[in-house]
Amino acid sequence: MNLLPNIIRGLTLNHIGEYFSSMKVKTSITLSEDLLRAIDRQQAGYNSRSEFIEAAARSFLVRLERKKTEQRDLEIINRNADKLNAEAEDVLAYQVSL
Repeated sequence: MNLLPNIIRGLTLNHIGEYFSSMKVKTSITLSEDLLRAIDRQQAGYNSRSEFIEAAARSFLVRLERKKTEQRDLEIINRNADKLNAEAEDVLAYQVSL
C-alpha cells in the first residue's frame, strides 16, 4: 500500500522534502500587546504576521545553532590550548628577528 498522496508519487526526494517542509500547521500563541504592535510595525515585506513570526523564529533558530557550534569549537580549542600554544611558540622560534 502506498501511503504517499498522489501529488507526490514519482517526485524526487528533494521534491518530497520541499512538499513536506512547506506544509503548515495551524497553532495558537499568546504574545504581549507591545510585542504584537512591534511586529505589526516591522512586518513590511511579509504577507502576514504568521510569515513574519516564522521568519523570525527561523532566524533565531539559526543563531542558536551557530552559538552552539561556536561553543563546541571553543571547547575544542580550550581542550587543546596547551598543544596549540606549544606549536605556535615552536613556529615563532624559527622566525628571524627584524
